[in-house]
This record gives sequence, C-alpha cells and structure tokens, in this order.
Amino acid sequence: MLILNKENALQHYKWGNNCDGWVFVDTDKLSVKQECMPHHTAETLHYHEKAQQFFFILKGIATFEADGKIFTVKTNEGFHISAGTKHRITNNSNEELEFILSSQPSTNNDRFNASFP
Repeated sequence: MLILNKENALQHYKWGNNCDGWVFVDTDKLSVKQECMPHHTAETLHYHEKAQQFFFILKGIATFEADGKIFTVKTNEGFHISAGTKHRITNNSNEELEFILSSQPSTNNDRFNASFP
C-alpha cells in the first residue's frame, strides 16, 4: 500500500498540447490518473470499446463533448462516460484545468480516434 501524489506517481507523461498526466494506478482492470490541461487546450475526439471513464474536476471548468452533446463540468463535479461513447475534454477557459480520471478496465490498447460528425 502506498500514499500517492504527483511527486511519487508511478509515471509522469505529457499528452496533447503540453498537458500533463500522473499515473497512480495502472492495472488491466483499473487505471487512475491525475491530469492537467493548460488554458485553451483540447483532446482529440475518441472512444473506448471496453473502458468506462469517470472524470472528477479538481480545479477549473471542463467542457465535454459526448455523443455530439456539450456538457460543462465545474470544480468538485464529476462526469461519467460509458464505453463506446465518442468523447473529448476541452479547457476553453483562461485558467488551468485539473482532474482525476478513473478508467475501468484500463484504456491501454483501448483508445480509438473518431471523426467529427
């Protein structure tokens, strides 16, 4: 058992347009990460065939596109995405966006880019 934080995470990684991520749990059945998006950054529209995901916003305001609908999720709110749902997260604000991302099972080898409708 470990108490984990950004300083002792299993892995730090960069993604997208200068976004940061820290891996806390990485098993076949569960992935837990903390991610940070600078202002005015966006993820590519994609989906997971097997994994469901839950995003919990720690700081900032997230804009989610999920199955063609737009959702705004604020600090201390969460957003659940079912497997197979085309989605992406965007930080449209002038502030940093930070969140916890839990995926079950892990999204390793289960991410597929999707085209815009």
